[in-house]
Amino acid sequence: MTTPKTPPLIETRVIDFIPENERHGKPFSQFTLWFGANLQITAIVTGALAVVLGGDAFWSIIGLMLGQLIGGAIMALHGVQGPKLGLPQMVASRAQFGVLGASIPIVLVCTLYMGFNTTGLILAGQAISQLVHVSGSVGILTFATIIIISAMIGYRFIHRLGRVATVLGILAFTYLFIRLLTVNDISLLLENRHFYWDKFLIAVSLSASWQISFSPYASDYSRYLPSNTSSPKIFLSIWSGSVIGSQISMMLGVFAAVLAGNEFAGNEVGYIVSLGGNGVMAAFLYFSIAFGKVTISTLNAYGSLMCLTTIISGFKRNISHNKYQRLAVVIFIVGVSTCLAFLAKDQFLSAFRAFLLFLLTFFTPWAAINIASFYFVSKGYYDKDSLIDPNGCYGRWNFFGISIYFLGVFIQIPFISTTLYTGPIYNWLGTDISWMVGLIIPAILYSLFGKRKAMKLNTFESNHYN
Repeated sequence: MTTPKTPPLIETRVIDFIPENERHGKPFSQFTLWFGANLQITAIVTGALAVVLGGDAFWSIIGLMLGQLIGGAIMALHGVQGPKLGLPQMVASRAQFGVLGASIPIVLVCTLYMGFNTTGLILAGQAISQLVHVSGSVGILTFATIIIISAMIGYRFIHRLGRVATVLGILAFTYLFIRLLTVNDISLLLENRHFYWDKFLIAVSLSASWQISFSPYASDYSRYLPSNTSSPKIFLSIWSGSVIGSQISMMLGVFAAVLAGNEFAGNEVGYIVSLGGNGVMAAFLYFSIAFGKVTISTLNAYGSLMCLTTIISGFKRNISHNKYQRLAVVIFIVGVSTCLAFLAKDQFLSAFRAFLLFLLTFFTPWAAINIASFYFVSKGYYDKDSLIDPNGCYGRWNFFGISIYFLGVFIQIPFISTTLYTGPIYNWLGTDISWMVGLIIPAILYSLFGKRKAMKLNTFESNHYN
């Protein structure tokens, strides 16, 4: 069938292939989704961290922008794969790691979703508690319920959330910047310029990790686009939406952190709203903050559904569409995140920084391997039948891809700096460049040796199916 049919509002598919007659949408929908998803409070806090960790306003903004451009390009390259494959991102990872082996990075991706959902619950809970005058705990539980409902409705509803979040975000952030510029002398903040490589690279790393963290589910939200949709248009829509949206948010975070000093930590939402005044406008800002978190937190919960279904289907060899099982998975992920939110809400900034550094270590090798595989080794083609068949050409466990992945993780250790361990090369350089090493080396290794592996897979595929 090639005649398009009207898609239902409540999604019926999970990780299975999207046939052409169910495809819909335009590349611009990717811009509004990612722009709206990044005009939100967690991105503001990420920008603020560049100052909290010792940077000045001017060089923090420059460093954050550089990280956005690099990380956003990596993320957008993943999003382009959606229309070509018609599959969620982590199902496509079976081509690099095997049908069962892909469970290794998928478990880490689920950790990613739980971590970001935790931050969303804490910050949106603050906004809801201030907006309707309830406790922070009630705010967290209210927000968790909204996310469960939104994730259950699915793909089309998520894109509609993105469009509404874009409009609200533009109004709220425009007002906040106008207030910021009229009440404070921002030029004085930008004149205070002290360049230090370590502080500058911290800012680059924060924004790069922010962008790269979207990569494991980028194609989940483009896979319904028609397969003949222009790849350059998809790339530019995703890249520009995510980079512009997040940079606006992080710039606001930089200025807020410089102005607030020690008042920012523990009262992130309250301080941001205080920049815009009080009364009706404060209520609007609290509402826009909570709504902005709905979009990105729904992305995380929906992505969790994709990931856990991928793991289960790899071992069961079938794909369940049971709505009750779908609901159970979403409730489980959001429930775990809610428990973590209650535990971490009193030490949010320090916990969030450690979480971002954790992301870089484990996700840059995965992103590098995925991009090298799709664009340089497989040239955009995967055998879709083998992606769901453990006996297919990709096998159960692809130890070639798994080995390069773990090598990419371990090779970062000498360059890394965390609260638990500091590598010897970090002590020599004075700054953490581990994520760059984790991107470059796995990409080169997989590109060089993956073509030989791909030739063997093609021979297997030819013998298996002919």
